[in-house]
Amino acid sequence: MDRYSSKHIGSGTVVDEAIRRTFLNRGIKDSLPCAIAFEICKQLKVFPLQVGKTADLMDIRLVKCQLGLFGYAPKKSIVKPLAAIKPDLKAAIMAGLRDNRLPCEEAWRISNLLGYHKLQVAGACDSLGIKIAPCQLGAF
Repeated sequence: MDRYSSKHIGSGTVVDEAIRRTFLNRGIKDSLPCAIAFEICKQLKVFPLQVGKTADLMDIRLVKCQLGLFGYAPKKSIVKPLAAIKPDLKAAIMAGLRDNRLPCEEAWRISNLLGYHKLQVAGACDSLGIKIAPCQLGAF
């Protein structure tokens, strides 16, 4: 029996049983890479926040953010500012801002739409002094 066999943890918070079982079946105990979290979302047809919340309730750290923002040792972030930002990328970032921040989901959309790597979108944001938030998994 694992330490999360009960659906309830702490003060009555419910852990999603299907996500919990998937974590255990995949051997996920201490950390969950962002890419794997999104594979689980696709597999179970659940929202990223559900996977992130379940990880949090099970004391599983989210690591290796696909935007490079957290979960990399030793510095945590691997984002590097871009020396030059192409006009199409800058325009898309500026158009996607919500409360002076670029949502993670929007950064992914820009990456897919314009063909930039997610790390390039994050690097452009860094160069522009724009924070990326909120995280789709709820990490920030």
